[in-house]
Amino acid sequence: MSKLYVVGIGPGAYEKMTMEACEALKNSDVIIGYTVYVDLVRDHFPGKEFLTTPMKKEVDRCVLAFEEAKKGKTVAMICSGDAGVYGMSGLMYEVGVNYPEVELEIIPGVTAATGGAAVLGAPLIHDFCVISLSDLLTPWEKIEARLLGAAQADFVICLYNPSSKKRHDYLEKACNLMLQHKSPDTVCGIVGNIGREGEEARVMTLEELKTTQVDMFTTVFIGNSQTKNIGGKMVTPRGYKNV
Repeated sequence: MSKLYVVGIGPGAYEKMTMEACEALKNSDVIIGYTVYVDLVRDHFPGKEFLTTPMKKEVDRCVLAFEEAKKGKTVAMICSGDAGVYGMSGLMYEVGVNYPEVELEIIPGVTAATGGAAVLGAPLIHDFCVISLSDLLTPWEKIEARLLGAAQADFVICLYNPSSKKRHDYLEKACNLMLQHKSPDTVCGIVGNIGREGEEARVMTLEELKTTQVDMFTTVFIGNSQTKNIGGKMVTPRGYKNV
């Protein structure tokens, strides 16, 4: 049976890939992915065949991976972060029903929520949720309902895809929604280019976050009512008794 790995490569830096992910790529004949992600790993795996497709060609990319595996090659489909968190693993299973002769194996990676949390401090120590602000595949009305529900339930909220050229005001809209249930002084943080060159982080209030400019390479963290700023780090207490 042909082998096809779906590999989460983490935030981008080679050092932040898991040993399992590295081994899967070393054992692959072909590495396939979105152009930007392939460029992140190309230099570390010389001698491999690399195939890419641009954004919005996800189905074509999956078909390409299965077709290459059908030729008897060991193939790795790579995703940034974790392949099962806004990644390609779900679509790979859907497309894979047409390729029963190909065995899929999912290799997890460090997703932006946990990678960014480590940069900011410890914001995800208690219950949290992850919401994408991209309405490319999800109607904004549903995103809005999720934001309001999470804010009312006092979750720490991690936002993926907070802005783009077409959605430049979506973070501001999201903040205004959450301000219906969260204090303007709620501790928040942003991390850009997690694990890559140019990584930067800031801790601020929810009111300040509302007017902060971010891009698609930024991950946003909104604290709960207990989240604190401790020495410039974003920390959400679990509730342990001080000793």
